[in-house]
Amino acid sequence: MMTAFRYWQLVTIDAAGKRQIQEITPAKDFFAEQFPEYTAKSDVPDAKVQRELLQLSRDSSTKRCCLAERCLLCFISWHIEQVCWQLEAQFGNAHGFSQSDLLPYVLDDDGSLEQTGSYQCLGRKILLSFDPGKSHLSTWINLKVKQNPELNKFLLELGLYRVTDWAILNDTLPKKLKQILTEFHSLTSREVTDFLGLLKSYHEIYKLQRLQQSSLGRGRICPPPTNQQLQQISVRLESVIGQKLENETVMTQLQKLAAYLREYRIYNQSRSLPKISEYPVDIAAVENHDQNENEQMEFLELYRQQFLICLEQALNIVVTSWLKKLQRKKGNKSQNFLTALQLFHCQQMSMTEIAQKLELRAQDAVTRLLKLKDFRADVQREFVKILYERVIELAHNYSHPERLKKLEQQLASILHTQSSILFREAEIQSRTVSNNSQNSLFSEKLCRYLDSLDQQT
Repeated sequence: MMTAFRYWQLVTIDAAGKRQIQEITPAKDFFAEQFPEYTAKSDVPDAKVQRELLQLSRDSSTKRCCLAERCLLCFISWHIEQVCWQLEAQFGNAHGFSQSDLLPYVLDDDGSLEQTGSYQCLGRKILLSFDPGKSHLSTWINLKVKQNPELNKFLLELGLYRVTDWAILNDTLPKKLKQILTEFHSLTSREVTDFLGLLKSYHEIYKLQRLQQSSLGRGRICPPPTNQQLQQISVRLESVIGQKLENETVMTQLQKLAAYLREYRIYNQSRSLPKISEYPVDIAAVENHDQNENEQMEFLELYRQQFLICLEQALNIVVTSWLKKLQRKKGNKSQNFLTALQLFHCQQMSMTEIAQKLELRAQDAVTRLLKLKDFRADVQREFVKILYERVIELAHNYSHPERLKKLEQQLASILHTQSSILFREAEIQSRTVSNNSQNSLFSEKLCRYLDSLDQQT
């Protein structure tokens, strides 16, 4: 049951993106004529009213058709807003957006009685594609809003990819998985082989059963695998990896694999990062084409080590510097800063939870204390500076003198690209922080450093 005025009042946004209500008088008069038993404050039986309005919009004269359609479009605008509220309630806090950020992507109805020009607002697209024989209008609105390309592009940029782990695993081909794990995540050949075996076993059990259920018309959302399915997957997997895994371990590995795939899809679809391996960068390939394979592997192994060592050193330098600045201020800001870093990155607590833990006024006080964007920028700047010097030192042992100058010219750009990937990953994780999210390399190293500080005190 919905209040009657929602059939003649349109939810829209002004030029500044602020929500506003536009009353459409012709629609109000038409609704009163068609349904005189309902007043502005009356609750109406939506299914009955919408059925009649839909029939009028498709079968009546041009004027009555447009007015019936306008009443439905007004209702649709209210429900679009409700879907945005739901998205904020579910994901807004963790991903850093509010309902007002979403509305400009989906509330584009200008309130006209007839469509002008070739542009079709989302409400009209929803109404024209709606089949009352297959679903309710509210259900159809919910589906089409969440499928809106522009809205999903915005959410992807915030690190939100609204697909279940099980659906991601279902539609990933083994050939594509091998490419993602090798080129994007830089996993070892053994790790790739094990994950390929896991995916194939999952497809043979879960995906096959899911396809059989779909043919019987059962549900769209992919549920987690049952204990029986996990047991069956484990049996199939044992023949591949030569080891029997417990159900809990199989579930953990499936979720880990889905996390790898989710991260790749976010990067790929949001186009926020280059499609290259994260680390180490193949610096050897830049300047030593005539080196033998063993020397290249040795160089890259040393680079891997220095990559991690330099990140730890950069964290030490920046955290120490920030603590010194905070110690000059009133209150216990330096200790609160360390505690907040630990709670956010290591315990994956939200800003609101941290504020309560530290007895601060609200989450914005934690945001101002941590200044995560500035903190990451300082670490990245220090990291690139240290790593640049270390790589140049390493290159002296593997490069010919005439090639060193060329390497020095290219190296800053290479390291900036690689560090951007690392810190972009950290930024995305900071927006998707939850108890189930996978830590970025940045967070892992930061947590290890913070643990070392605790051991020293």
